[in-house]
Amino acid sequence: MDKLARYREIIRQLIFDYASHKPANGQIETEPVIDSERERDHYEVLHVGWDGVRRVHGSVVHIDIINDKVWIQYDGTSQPVAEALLEAGILREDIVLGFHPAELRQYTDFAVY
Repeated sequence: MDKLARYREIIRQLIFDYASHKPANGQIETEPVIDSERERDHYEVLHVGWDGVRRVHGSVVHIDIINDKVWIQYDGTSQPVAEALLEAGILREDIVLGFHPAELRQYTDFAVY
């Protein structure tokens, strides 16, 4: 299995794992969203529902594969996505913390682009 195919499978499993955790409050569902077509490589976990009278709809985790790198676009979890990716076997130099501005990424231990 080539590197990107392995990365796709790791991310897919991670998305399903995060989506299996339902919020304690409200009537909120978690939805895995996986578009692993080679052109898109887009992966998300969404929360959808109601917490009392407040509508809940938003991304909890958003990961893309761009130019052979795993971009964490958003991490709203209590279990950091970057650490989970590392533990699953994705190389540190292949992970980009996309939620940080480009000029600050050089100060992380992860890829810049």
